[in-house]
Amino acid sequence: MAEDKPRAEAIVSDVHKRIKAAFEAFDYESNNTVDVREISTIIYSLGCFPTQEDLHAFIAKVEEDHTGYIHLDKFLPAMTKVLLEHKFPPIPEDLLLQAFEVLDKEKKGYLEPEELTKYMTQEGEPFTQEEMDEMLTALADNEKNLIYYKDLISQLTIDPDM
Repeated sequence: MAEDKPRAEAIVSDVHKRIKAAFEAFDYESNNTVDVREISTIIYSLGCFPTQEDLHAFIAKVEEDHTGYIHLDKFLPAMTKVLLEHKFPPIPEDLLLQAFEVLDKEKKGYLEPEELTKYMTQEGEPFTQEEMDEMLTALADNEKNLIYYKDLISQLTIDPDM
């Protein structure tokens, strides 16, 4: 049992390094503080995918007195707990593929931007038009302006062993 303690400490140390690196990428003033609007990107970059409700609850827990900023001192322990407890896991590839196939009623192997926009802005936790524009810029095939979802699935998922 005694040899488990150094191993656990090494895991926590590694998690802290990952969190600090992700946080520091958005700490533009190098003052251990980030804009609250950057937190979702930081959390996603760490392989966590909370719902909007979970994200708002997490932010409420770590935000500095509703100032719009989050300090590393509050973020680090909260995010460490999230990572060690495997909260907000990514969606498995096979489930993501099934979701795209449900949307692709004609089984074409792709979706048109208009179709995806309709689904993503009107169903579930709706995306804003600005979010959709950013997503389509990143996901749509440049030549044909189509979304070949089988090619995208590996980009949209994260290896849980990373």
